[in-house]
Amino acid sequence: MSLTYIASRLIIFVVVVWLAITLIFFLPRLAGDRNPVRERLILAAASGRSAAGIEDQVAAFERDFGLDQPLLTQYVRYMSGLLRGDLGFSLIKHPATVSGLIVDRIPWTLGLVGVSLAMSFVFGSLAGALMAWPGNSKWLRGFKGLAPVFLTSSAIPYFMLALFLMFVFAVHWQLLPIAGASDINTVYDGWSLARAWDIVFHSILPATAIVAAQIGFWALQMRGMMITTMGEDYVTLAQTRGLNPTRVFLQYAMRNAMLPQTTSLALALSLIVSGVILVEIIYRYPGMGTLMYEAIGAFDYFVIYGVVLVLIVAVAVATLVLDFVYPLIDPRIKRVA
Repeated sequence: MSLTYIASRLIIFVVVVWLAITLIFFLPRLAGDRNPVRERLILAAASGRSAAGIEDQVAAFERDFGLDQPLLTQYVRYMSGLLRGDLGFSLIKHPATVSGLIVDRIPWTLGLVGVSLAMSFVFGSLAGALMAWPGNSKWLRGFKGLAPVFLTSSAIPYFMLALFLMFVFAVHWQLLPIAGASDINTVYDGWSLARAWDIVFHSILPATAIVAAQIGFWALQMRGMMITTMGEDYVTLAQTRGLNPTRVFLQYAMRNAMLPQTTSLALALSLIVSGVILVEIIYRYPGMGTLMYEAIGAFDYFVIYGVVLVLIVAVAVATLVLDFVYPLIDPRIKRVA
């Protein structure tokens, strides 16, 4: 890859993230002269708390958050804070910072999404390729019968699979925990093998729901691409030359069929994350999805902005990584880059 190619992709990445951040900042302001601090304090007063001194509290919060300044000044202050890693303070858990809340929750989501996505992508792509490849051994031909199963699983939403798995394995059979990330009756002193197993044990159901919802999509898409690739001249030539069938399958057919599959992996990340949010809410998993749900329910605007910003940056980073990985997969792009 040339330096020009790398620089152009980095510039596009910065521009996309900047436009997304700008949209996050200005879009709520387009709704009118709504003040999130005032709305939250009035809501607290309506819920039974003392309403005395509401205006003084609003003025104090507006000074602290800079909401009493012109919109352009607020934007500059917001951007300068982001460059320092400052996402503001939570309205509900004040003086907790938004960045601190996200740092506490994001490892849980990264672990759940990372493992589940890798499993569904790898196993789904391999199963789809084997379903389409005609030279399989007798026992591998059984993958062809999984097409209806994959079609059904890919059509079921995340939350439906999550509720079904919870009812069967946690409520009916009581084999797995129904919710949470660890046993609430056990207090751990630091990290240990027992705590690691407890976390893995509690993540089996949410991870299974994500994998089951995604593996069918990857398998069916890979199957279609493999069928198309098998009709290409270079595959026919490789088979005519008598090359090893495994080499033809991996290097000629599957490698080229993986190109659109890899593109879909980055583009579908936003949809996967939105589904994971629902799964985390159902299983009360302490990740970004649960944090978003709590913030929406409590009208904690600044936490909502912070979580949405992290999701947008995650999708942009995934797309940037794809731009750098694609030339390594496809030599034709390497020559252009």
